[in-house]
Amino acid sequence: MLKKTLIVFALPLILLFAITAATALWGVVSSQAASQTPRSPQRAGSAVATAPGTGTLQKMIVESGSVTIDLDLNGFNGNSSLVARPVTLQFAVGPNSFFPILVFNDLLRGPEQGSMALIPAGINASGYSLPAALGASLKQLVVENLSSDRGHDLAVRDANTGFTFFNVEGHQYNYDAKAQLLSITKGRLLVSKEFANVLGRPSNAGEVVGRISVGAAMQPIEINRLDENGNIKSASLPALHQPGVGTVPGPDVIVGNLIDLVQLDNGAVNGKVGVSLGTDACNKGTENVEWLALPDNRHPFIPQNLYRMSGGNDNTQQFEQIGQSWGKHAFAAASSNTCGFGCNGVGGDHLGSGCSDAYGAGLNGAQDLIGSRAWVNPFTGFFAQNPDPNDHSGHVHAPADPTAHRILVDVNDLNTSLNVGATYFAEAEYIVPHEGTWCQSHPTECNMYNNASYRQCSVIGINQPFSFNFVGNTVREQPAIMAWTGAAVNEGEPDPGNDGIFFVGYKVTGPNAGVYHYEYAIYNQNLDRAIQSFEVVYPLFPPIVLDNVGFHAPPQHPPFANDGTQGDAGYSSDPWIFTTSFTSATWNCQTFAENQNANAIRYGTLYNFRFDSTAPPAETTANIGFFKTGSPISVKVQAPAQSDATPTATPSATPPTPTPTVTPTATPTLTPTVTPTATPTITPTPTPPATPTATPTATATATATATPRAVPRSRPTPHPRPTP
Repeated sequence: MLKKTLIVFALPLILLFAITAATALWGVVSSQAASQTPRSPQRAGSAVATAPGTGTLQKMIVESGSVTIDLDLNGFNGNSSLVARPVTLQFAVGPNSFFPILVFNDLLRGPEQGSMALIPAGINASGYSLPAALGASLKQLVVENLSSDRGHDLAVRDANTGFTFFNVEGHQYNYDAKAQLLSITKGRLLVSKEFANVLGRPSNAGEVVGRISVGAAMQPIEINRLDENGNIKSASLPALHQPGVGTVPGPDVIVGNLIDLVQLDNGAVNGKVGVSLGTDACNKGTENVEWLALPDNRHPFIPQNLYRMSGGNDNTQQFEQIGQSWGKHAFAAASSNTCGFGCNGVGGDHLGSGCSDAYGAGLNGAQDLIGSRAWVNPFTGFFAQNPDPNDHSGHVHAPADPTAHRILVDVNDLNTSLNVGATYFAEAEYIVPHEGTWCQSHPTECNMYNNASYRQCSVIGINQPFSFNFVGNTVREQPAIMAWTGAAVNEGEPDPGNDGIFFVGYKVTGPNAGVYHYEYAIYNQNLDRAIQSFEVVYPLFPPIVLDNVGFHAPPQHPPFANDGTQGDAGYSSDPWIFTTSFTSATWNCQTFAENQNANAIRYGTLYNFRFDSTAPPAETTANIGFFKTGSPISVKVQAPAQSDATPTATPSATPPTPTPTVTPTATPTLTPTVTPTATPTITPTPTPPATPTATPTATATATATATPRAVPRSRPTPHPRPTP
């Protein structure tokens, strides 16, 4: 505490001394020629030694930012393997880091000595381990701008010991004056002599082992206005932007807790019931999040979903979405501290940094506060204000229709006597316009990918009304598909920075009586373009016979007036069309040109595709085609790898002695001994005395890619219902 107090009192004095010492130097600064590029500035010591000129000189430091370090672990041990061992380290930059730059008339003149603290934000190491010394220093690294007498401009060092891990070369600076954004790109990481010695490989010193990139929002700490002779006419010390109590730069809303799951009104319509899910949102970000109620569109939109895992010997064979709601329009943020981030107390039309805001199932299920998903772009969060995206004229709510707009679920999907041993999961997502606009102006601080959380629940009842209990805690920042036991789940992102993400999960079970079951699930989290086709490419290209081909999608809501669909007709529920060829199996719905209301996989929904085959699995790819725009992309899956057709037998190179058989055409034929290498039954022509049959013994088991960690939290106080 004493150290922090001394820093608070000393910082203004340091800045005053800095201005006094720098006055003579800044007095000779002139404007930079328009043809000069800010991407490769001179070193700070010489950047300002030009002719005098009128203008504004700013000294700026880092307000917030992020750093990405990509490494190839083979570079640390001299391994010349062509197969890389990639590791990606993500860091947030410590708020108000003293990494100063000089900006004259909005053009970057260069950096000065200083450093930015790195706060670990994520590691993707694909099962690899970092070198011990680097791993031990991971929480105290800095990116430091070195003095001009050093061999390199930048280095990555341990802030406590000064140990240098990497020197940086080849980097480029770029400054966006309008956004006050500094970026450092194309930096090559060179192993330092110190680090090479610790690794026991002194010869590795100077070898390139990765790259570094930096994106930082800057803020001025000194502003000097110069006259035509380069003399300071006026000087000011702007107040530093004090960071919020959150831990992530920008606004970052997550679902901190799912608090209740309720069938609010008795009654079923067309065999379906309406269920509602309570949510508690938390702002991890350092920015207060816009939370303005309708008719303003600057507030979160909250769709809710329900899933079931069932089937197979252990009730984990398939993972299906059985219900989806429209979306609740948020209003009037509270300022609780459910997530324990340390709320700054801001509420009302903004959710404060670190704060939480709860809506019970009663509010999230209030039918007059729920709007159609069709109006909302799930990546930017934008939705039209005219017509009203929450217009409920022209249709009825409870008691006449207790299901309208809520999570629409078939009674049979909840009936516990029909789903013995099944496991259920509730999921909610917050679509936040403020995160979308922030991402556009701060491209390194896009926080729209962690807005879904899920929680396991149990169902009570064989007919409606149903009741529900939660099992365990909310799994934060993960979609429910991650709960699929034994499945592998891969992420896809067709247009980074401009559209959202989706996930493809797959699981192969068997063989049971010589048959494998192939199960695929595609979950669209916040991809506006939606998904129109799914093609599984066979690893090999002999004929593949598929049985029990299946498709599953959650129920679509019926059409309502002003529901945002074309012609207010609602979205189609037509099953996807299945086709097969020599090389692949494909499902697809209508294209956007054919039907804008086609049954595409829109945001917040999960569709299933499945079949059986006697052929064992092998790794391959699946091609994902999009509904509105964009070229298909591929993700890894498994598919049948051998033929289970009935081919004509071909004699081996050394067949047994043939026994000629005279036919009406007097053509001798062979009766070889056939050794099959795949599953099929071999039938020569003509039929031999015996038909050998191979029985596969391999068992394919996919491995899940993520195991989220649940964090118990206290039950929040839900919102009061707003006054109409």
